[in-house]
Amino acid sequence: MIFVHSGLSVRYAAGCALSCALVGAAFAQSNTAPLLSTTASPVAPTLAQAVEAAWQRAAQAREAEGQTQRAAAERLAISSPWAAPPALELSYRDDRWQTSAGRREAEVGLAWPLWLPGQRTARGAAVNADVDLSQAAVQAGRLHFAGLVREAAWGIAAQKAEADLADAQVRSLQDISEDVRRRVKAGDLAHADGLAAQSEALAAQSAQLTARQRLNASAMQWTTLTGLALVPDLAQANASPDAAAGSSDSREFSVETHPDARVAALAVERARKRLDVVTATRRDPPELLLRIRQETPGRGESAQNSIGVGLRIPLGTASRNQPLQAAALSELDVALTTKQRTDERLAADAAMAQAAVHTAEQQWEADRQRSVLLRERAALIDRSFKAGETPLPELLRAFAAATQAEASFARQQAALGLARARLQQSLGILP
Repeated sequence: MIFVHSGLSVRYAAGCALSCALVGAAFAQSNTAPLLSTTASPVAPTLAQAVEAAWQRAAQAREAEGQTQRAAAERLAISSPWAAPPALELSYRDDRWQTSAGRREAEVGLAWPLWLPGQRTARGAAVNADVDLSQAAVQAGRLHFAGLVREAAWGIAAQKAEADLADAQVRSLQDISEDVRRRVKAGDLAHADGLAAQSEALAAQSAQLTARQRLNASAMQWTTLTGLALVPDLAQANASPDAAAGSSDSREFSVETHPDARVAALAVERARKRLDVVTATRRDPPELLLRIRQETPGRGESAQNSIGVGLRIPLGTASRNQPLQAAALSELDVALTTKQRTDERLAADAAMAQAAVHTAEQQWEADRQRSVLLRERAALIDRSFKAGETPLPELLRAFAAATQAEASFARQQAALGLARARLQQSLGILP
């Protein structure tokens, strides 16, 4: 504890009040200064813009685009009148190495694979299911990165509040340490008081460096995630109507509307369509054959031309169909189980997130009232100290308690904002 005269106590009180004000304004100021980044942006982005930036940098976005392109290519293939690309047949025979009588035979043919009854319709439905699933996967991917962005942004907001508080405490303790040093030189205070003041200032500097290091590390992770230099204005986002929409939205929440649930449901639909394709394709496609043959019986004889039409029908056997059907049934069973587990997980996540928001709101209100009470108590003790009725240690303890309450209130503000963001995430709401 630092023992100084009443003038220094007033300066310490002012420093505490300044630090409290900085903590209270940290969330409004946390996005007005650029963080560490290789890019520069004059205006802080919105949360939706940050999510879009993170999604565009993600490998999952490229994968989703590739899946959509594959589905579109498959749809184009289904529009073909043939079940598979046609095949060209060429053959030539002569007897030059046997009798050398001049007999020759040349044949050119085409084979067109034909659709089986119902096969084309089944494959078209399966391709449509793939397209729907790829589009739903894009939304689910965006939601996943929205969760990462929300966690990172609110983490930076909390660390910014901690760093601002540490800055204010360093400035206050440095001023006190300098005043105490002058008083020690003048002989008004003991040398032990000067050492105590210096140690408190150094401890505050150490805490400041630690807070800034954590903030800079989070800033670099933010830039790696989004490629942006600034963090969204979370104070404005938390004050928007959507921030407190969790209570009403959770009561109206339906699992089926969540992007993850939609992906699971469409995966089941795709598995069913693929099973329909296997059922409709009990054998390889039949082939329509058209051949043109030219024969020369021998030297001096005229060539004879003929045209042949044929049909090749592969037979479906159990050794061919059973493995394919077993694989399709297994895929459907896995998809149904995944959907059931996904629905249960999403319902549980929404319930837990709603409970977390309710708890965070109660803690926020308790910390707010506590900070108000301790500020009022510190002001009363300060007046009592000036009147000579309260010792200095009691005054310093009161201001230290008020400062700690302000810091706890600032942390709880970030915790409440993060809890609301997690609730929106569990409900499948994009920024």
